[in-house]
Amino acid sequence: MAIEPLTLTDTDQTEQDKKLQEKLKSTGSIPTHIAIIMDGNGRWAQKKGNIRLHGHKAGVESVRDITESCAQLGVKHLTLYAFSTENWNRPAAEINGLMKLLVQSLRDEAGRLKKNDIKLVTIGQIERLPEKCQRQLQEVKELTKDNSRMQLCLALSYSGRWDITEAVKQIALQVKGGAINPEDINDDLIGSFLSTASAPDPDLIIRTSGEFRISNFLLWQLAYSELYITKTYWPDFRRDELYQAIYSFQKRDRRYGKVKNGHTKSISASVINQIIS
Repeated sequence: MAIEPLTLTDTDQTEQDKKLQEKLKSTGSIPTHIAIIMDGNGRWAQKKGNIRLHGHKAGVESVRDITESCAQLGVKHLTLYAFSTENWNRPAAEINGLMKLLVQSLRDEAGRLKKNDIKLVTIGQIERLPEKCQRQLQEVKELTKDNSRMQLCLALSYSGRWDITEAVKQIALQVKGGAINPEDINDDLIGSFLSTASAPDPDLIIRTSGEFRISNFLLWQLAYSELYITKTYWPDFRRDELYQAIYSFQKRDRRYGKVKNGHTKSISASVINQIIS
């Protein structure tokens, strides 16, 4: 199936876009959870002769478009890697600009999230953010807490290693207190202590800007996620390419380490011995 590129001039969904979405739904399953590493804002701006913050500002439009299109498609969870713990090492001026942009964006989008029945949650070391950011986040989270169409998760001051470390600490305390036996520790238990416990593991992870790495994002949760890498910078990533990513996902054979259906065949012990001898 070839999906024709679509450029939207406003945030209202067009009839053409509705038809594209219905066509996509008919070709296969829509991912329950999509996670995105939004990369390339700074390089996008610099190529245009602007400072990096212009790229971050332009990226807000992509966040809006992708969030709304995911909700329209029936995606239940969307997680966006907005700010990593490593990003604190950037120049102070850029960080300050990012934090101001975050506050402004939350104010601007709160009503739209409420209208579209989208719930906002966060993961990461939120306490490291400026108090103004924390207050604005809490306001929007409170406003949208009863929404159920889709959960939008912003990973802010987040690190996959931090997430796992915190889970290990909490489990260790539970073991020390006698609430958990070491023998009971398994994948499901660890997952229940991660910051993403309210969502299933991502089915599809998208990274923009063409970099082939996961940058300390959801290290535990991405064990069996399908990857989609695009050279497109985040400010230019819109719903037309999201549809291409989902279509690519639909063509994958997700085996989770098993043999593909229809290709299982019993092999006798004597044959195995001949092969490995």
